[in-house]
Amino acid sequence: MTTTKGLTRTERVADSDIRFKRRGTGDTALVFVHGFLDDQYVWDAVIDAMAVPGFEYVQLDLAGSGDRTSAGGPFDLTRFAHDVGAVVDALDKPVILVAQSMGTLVAELVAVDHGEHTRGLVLLSPVPLAGVGLPEEAAQQFRSMGGNAEGQRAIRQQLSVSLPEAELDRLVVVGTRVPAEVVRDLVKCWNEGHPRGRDASLYRGPVLVGRGAEDGFVTDEMITTHVLPRFEWPESFAVRDAGHWAHVEAAAAVAVHIEAFLTTLPLEASEGSDPSGSPEGPGSGWRGAFASKTPEDFAAAFAEDIVLEASVLAIPVKGRDQVKATMTQASLIYESLEFVREAVAGSRTYLEWEATAFGGREIFGVTVLTKGADGRINHVAIHHRPLEAALRFSIEMRERLDGTIDRSHFYTAD
Repeated sequence: MTTTKGLTRTERVADSDIRFKRRGTGDTALVFVHGFLDDQYVWDAVIDAMAVPGFEYVQLDLAGSGDRTSAGGPFDLTRFAHDVGAVVDALDKPVILVAQSMGTLVAELVAVDHGEHTRGLVLLSPVPLAGVGLPEEAAQQFRSMGGNAEGQRAIRQQLSVSLPEAELDRLVVVGTRVPAEVVRDLVKCWNEGHPRGRDASLYRGPVLVGRGAEDGFVTDEMITTHVLPRFEWPESFAVRDAGHWAHVEAAAAVAVHIEAFLTTLPLEASEGSDPSGSPEGPGSGWRGAFASKTPEDFAAAFAEDIVLEASVLAIPVKGRDQVKATMTQASLIYESLEFVREAVAGSRTYLEWEATAFGGREIFGVTVLTKGADGRINHVAIHHRPLEAALRFSIEMRERLDGTIDRSHFYTAD
């Protein structure tokens, strides 16, 4: 499969005003859905940063936004899902839906109704499908944003950390062009949500959930309580130094997480199978954390009360902060690490791996990950071999984590 980003063209869904931009060529398409008061171009930096072959990149404006501000109503989730679904049908190939904020509600509905095409779902700063449920006074502040450039700028600045000034200016212009009556309907979409959000998601395929670590609107608690539990095997991540528009504030970091997710997906459905019925276990998030080697990525996959047991540990390490520190240092010791086999049984995922460390010394092992009801990993068991390498690894960890993890957790030759 090949991808050529230089090839860009705009097409229209037959007998409609729905236009979509196609960049590159590939056997699978990533379809990007924008959020509240944004437009299709908000994804440009993420797409520019991606380099995984075999994918086409597709963008469109929802009715009432971007280049479709003159579109007629209704402006509700059913209409938006219909329009995005029409693009998916027109592409007639496997798709991964990538969406942000209000767009995540639309993407989930499309994934359910177009399961024959959907191979994965990426939800960034996701609003719960059941809605946010803001009190009337707070909701009215958002409803009054139609044409209010100063108000829109203030909200974007409040909910972002490192939004580039030029992009802030552009998004304010884009947002103020959305008609006031459309703004009111959009607020209703994400504040009241959709009836399907009251129950577990009907989409059963792989899901990646991300947020800016400093997002004050879509908080970690909101995701943990109202988003992750609705999916069978969700993976999650947080991007540091980013707020609600992480795809603009830290486009390259978001692109890395999406790329790692893509490598785990079964892009071709087996004959006679439901392509949305083979969810990934927690292994994909674990593999991505090892690839990035950052504390934030390990922490995003972990439950607060996670327990780590390993053949290189004399006693278990407990708690998210302690375990993320341990695993981050462990990932830095490896010179190479490849996950060669994976199996899932209930809430457990088994990962077999091969690695090198200490100047090419071969190390082999099996990692067992157990997820809790919230979709996060609450127990890890790591088995290393041979013994000599495991003992050396433990001593190295003891020295690297001195002052962070008590030395009694590691092997000592004394």
